[in-house]
Order: sequence, then structure tokens, then C-alpha cells
Amino acid sequence: MDHITNESLFDLKSVTQPIVADGYAFFVETEMNEEENNYHSSIYRVDLATKERVHFGDTGSVNTQIQLSPDKTFLTYLSNNTQDKKVQLFSIPLTGGSATQLTFEENGVNNYLWVGNSEKIYYQTNVKEEQEGHEDETSDLPSKKVFTKLGYKADGSGYLPEDRLFQIKKLTVGAVDSEPELVVEENRPLRLLYVAKNESYILFFDRFDPEDEWVYGGSIFKYDLATKETKLVTEDLPGGIFGFALPSENEDYFLFTGNDFGYKFVTNNHVYGFDVKAQTLTNLTPDLDFGVGDSLSGDFQQNAGGPDIWWLEDGKTFLFKTTEHGKITLYRGSVDGGFEKVFDKDLHITGLDLLEDKTKATITYSTLTQPSVVALLDLTSNEIMDLYNPNQAFFETHAVAEPEMFWYKSVRDWDIQGWYVPPVNVTEKHPVILYIHGGPHVSYGETFFHEMQALAGAGYGVIMLNPRGGSGYGQEFVASILDNYGDEDYQDLMNGTDYVLENYPSIDQERVYVAGGSYGGFMTNWIVTHTDRFKAAVTQRCISNWISFYGTSDIGPSFVEYQLGRDLSDFEGLWKMSPLAHAEHANTPLLVIHGEEDYRCPQEQAEQMYIAMKKQRVDTRLVTFPKSSHGLSREGLPNLRMERLNEIVDWFETYQ
Repeated sequence: MDHITNESLFDLKSVTQPIVADGYAFFVETEMNEEENNYHSSIYRVDLATKERVHFGDTGSVNTQIQLSPDKTFLTYLSNNTQDKKVQLFSIPLTGGSATQLTFEENGVNNYLWVGNSEKIYYQTNVKEEQEGHEDETSDLPSKKVFTKLGYKADGSGYLPEDRLFQIKKLTVGAVDSEPELVVEENRPLRLLYVAKNESYILFFDRFDPEDEWVYGGSIFKYDLATKETKLVTEDLPGGIFGFALPSENEDYFLFTGNDFGYKFVTNNHVYGFDVKAQTLTNLTPDLDFGVGDSLSGDFQQNAGGPDIWWLEDGKTFLFKTTEHGKITLYRGSVDGGFEKVFDKDLHITGLDLLEDKTKATITYSTLTQPSVVALLDLTSNEIMDLYNPNQAFFETHAVAEPEMFWYKSVRDWDIQGWYVPPVNVTEKHPVILYIHGGPHVSYGETFFHEMQALAGAGYGVIMLNPRGGSGYGQEFVASILDNYGDEDYQDLMNGTDYVLENYPSIDQERVYVAGGSYGGFMTNWIVTHTDRFKAAVTQRCISNWISFYGTSDIGPSFVEYQLGRDLSDFEGLWKMSPLAHAEHANTPLLVIHGEEDYRCPQEQAEQMYIAMKKQRVDTRLVTFPKSSHGLSREGLPNLRMERLNEIVDWFETYQ
């Protein structure tokens, strides 16, 4: 059989965003288009009984954020099937027929919600602010950029223009010549979370203090549409971070997901209940040591996302998901307190929607060897019935590596979880790569990872470890490296490498390599400046200097202060924690890979590490990728993803 290669990405498809109506499951299917060098997402429908699948009449390359109208007569979605390729809101009858474009915003639409009566849709867009005395002149000449805000750029978006007004509008659906009405307009982006059935108020996420940029974070606000007054809903936890709202049927009780920010960025999310009449906020899962939500790390799923909680019995019990020991588990919780696990299998649930009787759910899922499947989950028996596997034919002719999970002991006698991905064709004395995940507050787990499978197809073993600082192992575990990067987490990685080398004797101990991106890039830099045990290394979207990172990253000040417990007044502390400070000890050949439009870990971080290696006369190579943000390895341009993967293998092949 053939094995998975870098180019297999063009053959594989992911499925996400399942929603259920009238015996059907609708979902979004995404594939990479080699000829057009982009991603193409389409909407499909599968019959829950017969498994018959039909294409649901969309065009354009982007078709996502599917929703059903409350009366279940229309499917709505965002699509770039427009003349200017701007993403707009479309609707299509569930009975079939042509799609109708509902919005015509100059800068497109990025989020929307139906109102309960199925007559109106609230959506978000932005416009250029009109300034008196400034005529809108068009010119081919380059012009200056002026910034006055702390957050003046964002990874994936670039430099942020300050002449924007962010709007929430409402549209009456089906009315002839209906024009959108402006509901809210601010000079900063909000995120619409809920619209009351009687349209008396909306809930949105906003910053705590729009006037003070150094006050970090935000939460849920209620905006009264009559009085125009805004109130912080979660004022019982004024510093807590919340961002999702699920109402009961009569809107007297809400479920929120969020946290009290007690452990800064790494505080596990919980489910909170908000009693509207009493105006009280209660943590409904205080004894749960795993974070609510999905924090598994991977490179394959596209257009994933969606809610993390669902009502089972309205106003009484609810279903929610957590990241736990490298997989997604489901729990049943109660508004009276308490919870119990109801689903625990070795897989990654990437989307879920409950059927009407709430005993079954349509899910999309992934495993270590299955990229993406649409299935029906019985919440009573835990049985899973596959409805559609877009990659079934591919795996009839392609072999896949079977990763093996293990636990090992590390510092403070903690248990650390990992996976070993053997080569597809295991040979004596084969090379191995320690591949370090980003975050660090995510985790490897039971999900398909194309790059690891491609490396296994190329003859490499891959070591995937979840050192302390990762999610899914309890609050103490994830918070253990605050203010202390490169210490016990580094020892976890070295101990895990020792464990694998000891337990897999077919590995060639003279050909052990290391690679990683983001936090994994920081740790790769840290490793090559602290040990010579690896034959070659690849650092990607890395951090090498926390001092310059503070001032150049789009999240620099908040990340450094809340993760490392330092600011620019502690140059010595930040420098000591920077790999660049230890570059004189580096001897390992190092490939440096970076996106030229990475604003999370700016390119200067890679350049500094590259020059430091040149200074040390270490074999090194700097490869940068245009039009590439921090997410190059996951959603970068297809041709550049191929070039990146080829660079990594070629580098390790050089040092065989």
C-alpha cells in the first residue's frame, strides 16, 4: 500500500459544524484545492437513516457558519459567493432551491444570530469612520500608517486601521426591500452572543475597560435596546473571563462558559449558571479539574468550532465537553450542582448537535488514524454509527501509522502522557523526531495529525509529549510553568525522550532530532542552547528573546506579564529566560522557519536566533514564507504548506 505523504493533504477532507433538522445532518466539508491554491468549503446534508448524502447547493470557496432558522425552514451561512469575494450572509430553503444573498455590506459579515421568531437576523460588520475635514482621496501613491492604540496589529489580520466603526445590525428576513437597521456602533470590535426573543436586549462580549488599554480581558455585557444602557452581566466576578451564553427556553436562566482568571491565561474554564431574576452567577462545576472546551492540538481540522455546552432538560441539566488526557470527553451537569461523565472514548469530538429527544447527537470526530467523520452518537449506550467518512476510499489504498499511547514519570513524580508514532514501515535503527507542541496550554491527543503521519510515511518515528503546562491534566498541571518556562517542562521533554528511546529499541539513538512551533519553537531554541543530544533541529514561528517579544508581538505585553510574571522593568529576568541569552552553548544544526506575516511571534524572533547561530558558526538556514501568519502549518496557503513540510524533511535528511 501507499503511505501518507505531504501531498496527501490534497486528497484528504475534514467535516465539521454538524447541525440537525428533520432527520438530516447538515455539515461543512473542507478540502485543499491544489489548482486554485486555496481551501474550499461546501455544505452537505446526510440522511440519518439511509446515510444518503447530497450537496446542498452552495458556490464560492468559503461556505461556513451554518445555522438553522428557529422554525427550521431555512439554512443560513456565510459565503464569499459574491462579485467582490467579500463574505456575506446567504439563506437557502431546507426544501431545496436557490440560495439568496441577504447582506451586501462593503466590508462583509463575520458573525450573525437568528432571533427566536425566525423573522430577523442580527449580524456584525464594520465601516470606515467618516472624519470631517478629510476627503476620501484615492491614490496609487504609498501612504503613511498612524497608530495610537496598544493593540495596533493582530495575527491573521495584520495592522489594524484605526478609522473603523464596528456595527451590529438587524435585518428583517423575507420583507420586500428590507434595509438593515443599525443596532450598536462602537470604535472597537464586539462579539454578539445572544438576542432576546422579544428583542429587548442583546448580550455581547466586550472589554472590561475600553478607555484603559492596559486593563486586560473582557466578559459578557447586556445592552438594553430601548435605553441604550450597558451592564456587565458577570459583575459577581468582575475580573472573570466569559465568552459564551446559552439561555433556557424562557430566558430566566443562562449557562455561561468562562473562568475567574485566578490563574491568569491558564485558568481552566467552567460552566457557570446565571439566574436572571436573582442576578447571581454560580460556578456549576467547581470540582471539575479539567477545562471545559476543546484544546487539542492538530493541523488538519478546518472550520471547526461551535458550542461547548447544550441543554438536555431545559433549565435543569446540560451536556458539556472537556479536554481530558488527550481526548474530548462529555459530561452531564445540573443547575443544582454536580456532574457525571457520560462519554469517554479515544477520539476528538470536533462538532456536536443534539437531536430533538436529546438522547442522541450528530457529531463530527477525528482519531489518531481517522482524519474526520460524520457520525450519530447514542448518549445512552455510547455507540457511534458512522454516517459519512469522506476519506474512506483514500485509506483503502494508503497505510497509516498506528500511534501508541504511554505514560511516564517525571519531575516531582508527576505522570506525563505521550504518544509514539512509529514509521509506517518499521526498520531497525530508524530515526526519530521529538516534536513539541505549541501553546503551551494545549495538548496532543487522540486526533489526526497529518504532519506526523507524513513523517512516519517518510521513515521517521515521532515522539509527541504533553509536558507540564499543557491542558487536560488538571489546574495545577497547566499552571505549573507560570513564571518558569524552560525548567521542569524542559526536564519533562528530556525524560520523555529517554523513556521512548529505552522502550523502543529499534530507534537509532544516533539519529534523534527535535522540532517544534510557537511554544514548541521556543522550547526547540531552549533545547539547542542547553544540550547537544539532538543531531539536528527545526524551530518554527519561534520565540528567542522575551524582551523584544514584549514590544513586537500582538499579545506581547499581556502574554509576558501574565505568563512570565515580568515586564520590561525586569530585563535581567526576561533575558535569562530567553534562548538567545544561552546561544553561546549551541552546537546543533538549526533550521529556522517563519511566516513573514506572523504577528504573534514576529519574524524578528527568528532572525535573532538565526544570526546567533551564524555567530556561533553553527550550521543554520533561515526560510521565510510570504503571506503566512502564525498558523502557516494549519491554514497556510497550500503550496507554502507543501514547501514548509519539504524543508523539514530535507533538513533532517541532510543530517542522516
